[in-house]
Amino acid sequence: MTHPAEADIERHAVVLEYADSDAGGDDNEAIGREQELAAFRVDAVAGLSKPQKSIPSKYLYDTAGARLFEQITEQPEYYPTKTEIALLRAHAGEIAELIGPGATIVEPGSGAGEKVEILLNAMREPRAMVPLDIAREQLRRVARTLAARHPHLQIVPLWADFTHAFDIPEKVARLHPRLVFFPGSTMGNFLPDVQRQLLGALAKLAGEDGSLLIGFDRIKDESVLLPAYDDAAGVTRAFEMNILERLQREAGAKLDPHHFRYEARWNAKDACVEMHLVARQETQIGIDEHRFGFAAGESIWNESSHKYDDGRIADLAASAGLVVSKLWTDDKNWFSLALLRPAP
Repeated sequence: MTHPAEADIERHAVVLEYADSDAGGDDNEAIGREQELAAFRVDAVAGLSKPQKSIPSKYLYDTAGARLFEQITEQPEYYPTKTEIALLRAHAGEIAELIGPGATIVEPGSGAGEKVEILLNAMREPRAMVPLDIAREQLRRVARTLAARHPHLQIVPLWADFTHAFDIPEKVARLHPRLVFFPGSTMGNFLPDVQRQLLGALAKLAGEDGSLLIGFDRIKDESVLLPAYDDAAGVTRAFEMNILERLQREAGAKLDPHHFRYEARWNAKDACVEMHLVARQETQIGIDEHRFGFAAGESIWNESSHKYDDGRIADLAASAGLVVSKLWTDDKNWFSLALLRPAP
C-alpha cells in the first residue's frame, strides 16, 4: 500500500523563486516540504524493515549533505569530479556542436553548478537552464549563481525529487529541445532495476527531440576505488553519517550515532562500491512506534556506486530505448561521458 504523502510527492514539482535569498516560497512549496518530510519517514521505516537495512541514498543530500559532498569532490583521493571536469573542458565544443543552438539544459541533482558552467560557456545561444534538485536551499544558491553569471539566460530552478515520476510544469515543458545533463556518475548510485527506470524517466524529461549527457565511472582496480570513497580526511565518513543526524532531526528517531561506524566495500561481482554504516555493538533505532534492532556488525546499506565498461553503458541505454551517440573517455580509462539519444 502506498502512503498518501509518498504518492503526492512523486508528482510534486515546484519552480522556486530565488532572487531573494530569504524567499519563503508559496503555499505549494510549504506543502512540498511537508510531503518531503513525510516521505522521508515512510521510506526510512520501509528501508530499516528490510533484512538488509537501508535508507534511499537520495536522503543523504539535505543541505548539510550537499555541502559535505562538495567537500568530498575536493579530496585528493576523489578522482571522478576532477576527471569528468577535464573531459568536459576537452570536449565541450564538440558536445555543443552535436547539441546545436537554442537548447535548454536540464540538470537533475544540480549540485554546485561548476560542470554545467563549462557546457553553458561552450553552447551556442542556449535558451534556458533548469537546475533540478531536492535540496531546496542548495538549489536556490545554484540558481542565483547561474543568474549572476548569465544575466541574459533564463534560469528556472525546479524543486523536485527526480527519482520519482512528476508532472513537468508548463514553464519547463515549453522549453525545448532539452539536454538532460546528469554528470558525476550519479546514475551508478542506484540499483540496476532503478537505473533502468530512472534512465527511462530522464529520457522522457529530455523529450523526443532531446538528448542526454551522462557521466559514467568506469571499472578499475579497488586500490583506486576504495580510497575515493573513504578519504583520509574523513569527509565521506561525515557525509554518510549525516543520515543518522537527519533521522534524529527530521524523523524524530531515537538512536546513538556513536554506535555506528562507516565502511566502504568493493563488490566485484556487481562492479560497485558499497557504503555501509556498521553497528559497533548491539543497538537499536526507534521511529515512532517502530523499533529496529541491530546486532554488532549489522549494517545500514546507505548507497552503492556502480562502475561501467562500454558494454554496460550500451546495455543500460538500450533498456530505455536509447543509443550511445558518442562516448568520450579519458586517457586512463577511468571515466566516460556518454551522449544518448532515442533509438531510430
